[in-house]
This record gives sequence, C-alpha cells and structure tokens, in this order.
Amino acid sequence: MDDSEALLSIGTFARRVGLTPSALRFYDDCGVLRPARVDGVTGYRRYGAGQAARAVRLRQLREAGLPLVDVAVVLDGPEDAAHAVLRAHLERMRRNEAEARALVERLLPEAPEGAGHCRAWARARIGGAELASAVRQVAPAAATGKARERHPGLGHVLLELGAGEVRLVATDRYRLAVRVLRPTEFEGGPGHALIDAEAARGLAEWAVRQRTVELECAGDDAEVRLRSGTDAREVPDGCAAGRGGGAEAAVFPDYRLMLEGLEAGRHRLIVDREALRDAVAGRARMVSLSVSGGGTGGGEDAECGRKACVVSRETASGEAAEVSRETAPGAPAEQTLTVSDGGREPVRLRLIAEGSGLRIAFDPAVLLPALETGVGPDVLLEVASVERPVVMRSADQGSFTTLVMPVRRGGTED
Repeated sequence: MDDSEALLSIGTFARRVGLTPSALRFYDDCGVLRPARVDGVTGYRRYGAGQAARAVRLRQLREAGLPLVDVAVVLDGPEDAAHAVLRAHLERMRRNEAEARALVERLLPEAPEGAGHCRAWARARIGGAELASAVRQVAPAAATGKARERHPGLGHVLLELGAGEVRLVATDRYRLAVRVLRPTEFEGGPGHALIDAEAARGLAEWAVRQRTVELECAGDDAEVRLRSGTDAREVPDGCAAGRGGGAEAAVFPDYRLMLEGLEAGRHRLIVDREALRDAVAGRARMVSLSVSGGGTGGGEDAECGRKACVVSRETASGEAAEVSRETAPGAPAEQTLTVSDGGREPVRLRLIAEGSGLRIAFDPAVLLPALETGVGPDVLLEVASVERPVVMRSADQGSFTTLVMPVRRGGTED
C-alpha cells in the first residue's frame, strides 16, 4: 500500500464495505483481512481504501455461507481450486435446501393456525426471535444435577439490564456463556435477576413467536415481565431470585472478573464448526485436539494411516477432494486439526491456525454443547494455555462469547 494513501478507521471502513467492526476484528485474527496499519500504542486498526474490494468479496462469500477455510482458498488460492470450492459449496446448498423444504412440508400441517400472541411492557424492547436465540445459546451452560445441588445459583440464567444493553449469562464453572443484546428502545436504571434455566427456556419458547418483546426487570427484586401486544408472561413463582439477596440460591459469580482476567490467546484456531462438532460427538470422557501441518505426516499422524484419519466433511480444496476422502500416508500435510481419543477413531480437519505445537484436551460433555450453541459455519478458538479457559466465538455473532475449561490429563503443549 502507498504510504500516501489515506487510512480509514475501522468504523469508517466497516460502513464502506458492509461489515461490522467485530467482523473485521475477527477476520484480522483469522488472517484473511489484515488492517493496513495497527497503532502500536492504542491498538486501533486502520484500513486502506484499496482493501475495500477484498473486503466486499469476503463479505459476499460469507453471506453465501462459505466456511472461512474455503473463503481463504477462493481469495488467495489457485483459480482451479477456487472454482472447485465454489462448485462443491453450491452442491451442498442445493442438498441443504432440498432437505429443509422437505422438513417444513412435513411440519406445516401440524402447525396451529390463528394463534394470537402478543405484547408486554418493559424497559427494553427486543426482537422476540433474538431474545429466544440468546436464551437458547446461554441456558445450556447453566449447572444441572449434582453441580446444581451444590451451587443452586448456577442453575439459573443471570439477566442484566443496564447501560443500554441486555445481558444473559450462565455458567456451571466449567463453561461460561455470555450474550449481549442491544435493544431498539431502552429506559430506566439497572436491573438484575436470576431466572431458573428451565423457566428461561419456557419464556424463550413464547418469545420466539413474537415479533418484538418488551422486557422489564425491576431493580434487584427479581421481578421479570415480558409482553408482546396483549399477551404477557411473567417468570413463574419460585423461579426467579435477586442476584445478591443473601440467599444461597441467589449466589452467582462475578462473570465480569472472569472475562477481564483472560490472557491474550497464544494460539488461534479457525475451523468448520459443524465438522468439529461432528468429530467430537460420540466421544467419552476426554477428547484431544492437536494442531499439525507442513511437510509430511509423521509420528501419531502417520500412524493414523490411510483410513484411520478421515476428514469428516468435504474439503473442497481441489481435485484431491473429488478423488478420495482418505488421507494418503506420506502425502504433504496441510495444516490440520486432529480430533482423537474418547473411544472413536481420529478425525482430521482443515483449519487456519496461528501458533504451533498445540495439544489440548476437553471433556466432550462440555465442549460439544458449546459448539452446538455457536452461530455460523466457523468457530474461532483462542487458547492462552492448556490450563486456562478457552474463548470460543464467531464472526457471525460477535455478541456471543463462550469460555470452555480444558482438562489437564493429556493437555500438554509440545
């Protein structure tokens, strides 16, 4: 870039190319759209006008649902590989559309007709589907079973209204999920309440059918009301508590301290979210993730052999994807994430990674729900240490953050 070219702030550049600032930060982390300059003191990103064409193309590819690993091939790979990626994605879209149409046609006759739902009073006005989505993402992180018996407050979803935002938070100490909503209307002072996770899911089932929902949380009195039109809902008796009233059921950790204490990630892994979810599913006790790449497969990777290490989704990276889904021993190895242990054969996935020599382990019962509640085709894992919480997020929804604790056994960095 010419040094004389005027640089744009991240906000100005985002508006010019139709991306959000959070998406631009994510794409910087992923290495697919680096800023032209980063201030060494403030960390502010600056972009050149000449980067707009690449940013727009990136946005268009993402709007088409292309996974980020394949986006990199289209933007920077050989022309024949880019064409192969787009053809394979088009075929997947056709299959998915046909499956979705068939499912809706089966469900449509069962749908009730003429249901008149609607209205609530509040300090925050939010889209009903947006609120329901937030609850469905966060509630699975709440404690259940014996963990809830020991820590009753962790079986709840924390609802916070303040500073023009609505926040939903849940944690079972091994996983933390936070979703931030920005209402179209907001008024009044701060409010806090803990809502039983099952009661929160019930409210979400109602909210998803509403176009907008008015939400009120009355101070620290655990009074929560939702209304849409003439229809209203309240948290059932016994299913809500103030955050700090002294009762055991109302004890909830200060999640902000947990977020502020996070270290910068030494490793950043971007991988197909659904492929990783499928690779983790069905494993027991512990699942190991290890990053490798470059040269030819060796050691553990070589021992996987031609059939033991299978790619769980189409790679769509060129002709090799059309010839075989097996990994040929001794072939040049691209950067891969190997998912192993837990009673299943290893699975190798393509990824984009910063940092090398990572091997980390998780309890699949903790990792799998975190992947299932994610949004978009890709997931970014930011790993500071194999003994510290791992941050999981996506470019498609910067307002949702999940922290997942790794397990120590087998979690060592090479």
